[in-house]
Amino acid sequence: MGPAPIPHSGGWLTLLAQKPIWHPSPNFGPRRGGAVPDLVVLHYTAMESCDAARDRLCDPQAEVSAHYLISETGTCWQLVEEDMRAWHAGAGQWGDVTDVNSRSIGIELANTGSHPFPEPQMTVLERLLCDVMHRHRIAPERVIAHSDMAPDRKYDPGPRFDWYRLAASNLSIWPQTSDKKIEFANSAHQFGYSPEATENDILQAFRSRFRPWEDGPLDATDCAVMADLARRFPFDGPPPAA
Repeated sequence: MGPAPIPHSGGWLTLLAQKPIWHPSPNFGPRRGGAVPDLVVLHYTAMESCDAARDRLCDPQAEVSAHYLISETGTCWQLVEEDMRAWHAGAGQWGDVTDVNSRSIGIELANTGSHPFPEPQMTVLERLLCDVMHRHRIAPERVIAHSDMAPDRKYDPGPRFDWYRLAASNLSIWPQTSDKKIEFANSAHQFGYSPEATENDILQAFRSRFRPWEDGPLDATDCAVMADLARRFPFDGPPPAA
């Protein structure tokens, strides 16, 4: 199922009809070991302006990049070719993937982390995700947050990002409450969180994505929701070849 129908809203439809603007970054290399992308990692830029973020992602001294950058108004730039390894994920892992850069497409969203993601930006992200996931046959459960693969050091795209909206268009996933009784950390590792991360770091990353309204210590609902994710979407390596 593709993205939900988009209401008419001035220039948005024009933006959706356009291909991303090519704005090459020098910060990339070949994907290692013949890897192909089977993950998408979503980020926020945490900078005061989209222009500043674009400049940094293209600065050779910064040694960071992403495949795509989407502004608050819905302008989308492509900075790195999809068959190349952009430098967006850094240290961390998801499931058995420890070189996330070699196995992923990185998408940066211009946002400081302190405000919601505007409608034009989300609409363009949905269209981009639909294209990328179709092109590389990436399953919805493999669209993850930067904080998912590095819960000890990253917080993006944060609790203001609308994961439920993506899941409603089959562009990510959303949990259901489960009655299965299982220890939180074991479920988290089955879902994909690193065994090296602490339970508290995993809890914060998990809640940021799936229960952003919740605070306080680990509770029974956290365990039930994580158990459902582990049951329905266990990370077991790359999908089988066609």
